[in-house]
Amino acid sequence: MWLSGDGLSQTDQESRSADHRAAPSVIAMDITIQASFLPHDDPDVSLAFYRDVLGFEVRSDVGYEGMRWITVGPAGQPGTSVVLQPPAADPGITDDERGTIAAMMAKGTYAGILLATTDLDGTFERVRDGGAEIVQEPTEQLYGVRDCAIRDPAGNMIRISEAQ
Repeated sequence: MWLSGDGLSQTDQESRSADHRAAPSVIAMDITIQASFLPHDDPDVSLAFYRDVLGFEVRSDVGYEGMRWITVGPAGQPGTSVVLQPPAADPGITDDERGTIAAMMAKGTYAGILLATTDLDGTFERVRDGGAEIVQEPTEQLYGVRDCAIRDPAGNMIRISEAQ
């Protein structure tokens, strides 16, 4: 229990904070994001959306036992990809978990990604005209970002922010 003036709390935070030793050196690591994974429930529809509506390049399309993993990415950015995958291909997932995943995908709460563009209004028009489900039109957010929100055909949330 913390008592006024004793310099201690239940977590002993004040006494630890009083020690002003130098923080350990942090070495910068050379790490990039190579791929993100989003589930799909119809590979052909998802492929058409990412390729034809968002303009992503198809990097690979791999089938195995009736399932497909489709790797797409923005043109001119070969080191960054999105892998569209079967939502519950992991053999360790139970039937109950598969049902939960399917329900969350249907609500649009299972997965998402944040993209950026220098032409938010033009990009928004293109995805709207391409039939994307609109969640939020371009809006100036209270936290200082102008963005919009859409859902892909599998229900994944895609926020697109305006790059500075």
